[in-house]
Amino acid sequence: MTQFLGKGGAHVELMGAEFVDFDPVSETITMRFNAPDSFITGRGGVQGGLVAGFLDEAMGWAHVQATGGTEAPLNLEIAMTLLKLIPPGPLMGKGRVIRRGRRAIFLEGELWDTGWTTLFARATSTAIPTLVPGRGSDGAS
Repeated sequence: MTQFLGKGGAHVELMGAEFVDFDPVSETITMRFNAPDSFITGRGGVQGGLVAGFLDEAMGWAHVQATGGTEAPLNLEIAMTLLKLIPPGPLMGKGRVIRRGRRAIFLEGELWDTGWTTLFARATSTAIPTLVPGRGSDGAS
């Protein structure tokens, strides 16, 4: 298993985000999330903006991991498709770097049930690569 290179803020705890694995060859991260009851709308599913947050987290950490922790994406655009109502409880996320350039990066994310049988939502993002504050281009702090 690859070491997780990031630090989470309060939002990471709120989403119950946990690093599972990173594949450096495909630049794909696997994360675990938890959707608490407080995220659920009157329809019985996770509120859409919060779904976008799960997907954004997975996509963003894929880029952070792929750059050895030296860069983070600054989103220009996120497009999301909700495929199924997302229930409260544990979820699995995949984030991957599709293409990385000096001026723009293209990311993709998916949100699944824990058995990887039901795809709930997917997203794509176009972002600007930015240096992580306090990190050099060689990854040194």
